[in-house]
Amino acid sequence: MLMKTGLLRRAAVLTIGIGTSLSVAAQQPPSSAVRLSSPETIHVRLTLDDAIYAAQNQSIAAMVAKYTFLSAYWSFRSFQASRLPSLNLTGEVLSFDRSLRLLQDYDTGEMRYLDNYNLQNTLGLSIKQDIALTGGTLRLYSSLNRLDQFAPKDSKSYYSQPVTLSYTQPLFAYNKLRWNKKIAPKEYELAKRTYIESMEAVTTQAVSYYFKLLLSKTRHSIAVKNYANTTALHAIAEQRLRLGSITQDELLQLQLRMLNDSLSINDTALAVREQRMRFNSYLRYSENVDIDPVLDDRIPAIEVDYATVLDKALENSSFNASNQLRTLNAEAGIAKAKAERGATATINARFGLSQTGEEFRTAYSNLLDQEVIGLQFSIPLFDWGMGKGRVRMAKARADMVRNQIEQDETDYRHTIYTLIEQFHNQRNQCVVAARAREVAESRYAIAMENFRRGTVSVTDMNTAQTEKDQASQTYVSALADFWSYYYSLRRKTLYDFISHTDIGAEFDRLIEE
Repeated sequence: MLMKTGLLRRAAVLTIGIGTSLSVAAQQPPSSAVRLSSPETIHVRLTLDDAIYAAQNQSIAAMVAKYTFLSAYWSFRSFQASRLPSLNLTGEVLSFDRSLRLLQDYDTGEMRYLDNYNLQNTLGLSIKQDIALTGGTLRLYSSLNRLDQFAPKDSKSYYSQPVTLSYTQPLFAYNKLRWNKKIAPKEYELAKRTYIESMEAVTTQAVSYYFKLLLSKTRHSIAVKNYANTTALHAIAEQRLRLGSITQDELLQLQLRMLNDSLSINDTALAVREQRMRFNSYLRYSENVDIDPVLDDRIPAIEVDYATVLDKALENSSFNASNQLRTLNAEAGIAKAKAERGATATINARFGLSQTGEEFRTAYSNLLDQEVIGLQFSIPLFDWGMGKGRVRMAKARADMVRNQIEQDETDYRHTIYTLIEQFHNQRNQCVVAARAREVAESRYAIAMENFRRGTVSVTDMNTAQTEKDQASQTYVSALADFWSYYYSLRRKTLYDFISHTDIGAEFDRLIEE
């Protein structure tokens, strides 16, 4: 039954948003989460879990995180596809050429213009495979060319290459394929962890907006109650003034307090509207939605220690993955600079069969072997130290990255330690703040009763009220800080310390959407 109620509440929460969601919610009967007071306004009672659920499913920040991950996913898919063989059909059809070409007679050396009047059609099918281990390219292709010559006489001919195997192998070159094989999976893993962290950031922001609205409503509620109480006490004080049990100055103090409470009602009401608009905007709710955050006094027993938190942070978060990727990119930069500094060479080899003929069938008869192999090279004899400078610059960048990673690790450990200490301290603060609120409320109730009896002055009464108000606000602020620290720990570790499980995401569902 509890599970069903929670699902209904979350469903109700998600139906209240911008556009069509308002009309859907208005047509449905009110549930425990949603009650309709008028056609214009929808009142929504949200628990902290409901607010987090709504933010993760419909906020703009959640959408940005989703599409950022999808961009990284398709980039990784493109990398995987690039490692597979590619099949290509190429052709050039109806290539008509009627022009004059300047040619030289090899016998006489005479230069003269000749008519070029022909039509060519070419069709080819090829399979290409990049070799990550060596950085070479293997290609298998077949092609057929037909040439129709119209001048100086009509003729046609075919040129076929039924099967040809070619291989291109760079020597001493930067092997981009091999480095991408190392880097691309790390980038995708980093994207996954970054997405989960982004969703935890959405959670943290939702918690912040939730408690800001709760605190502003708490202040407004306090102001309304104080005004009502002060008004009642002011009536009593007027009677006591006629009896001479209080002075005119004390009555004026109470009257001033009542006026200040009235001003506080207006100020806090404005603050509530501002915080509500900000929260509505973040959750993508309509302006007509009035969110009523539910105060949950429960403080779960969460035990965290530095070693566990640090291990989970290094294991789950993007921190280690990001550092590994930075190191790989730095090493790839050094390898590229070294490869571009010295000599470069490329081996080209091609083996296959070919034939020509005036008829289609003759072009595929009595096939002739063809073998082509060659070496191209480039050797820099003197480059004024540019190559050496690029290598040193790449090494300097790598050293800087390693030093920066070391410093980042130190800062990261310090941040985690500080966050744990703040979390432990804030849990104790919540306990103290809860007790202080109880004491302040009891003291205020006693002060009001004693004031009615005439045993407490107006000054003491005002002091008790101020302490009560401050204690209530302090308690809500303490709860806000507690949950803020908790969800900050979750974001750092991607670990739920309440359920004792790692925080993941349904990436398959994200991809299929």
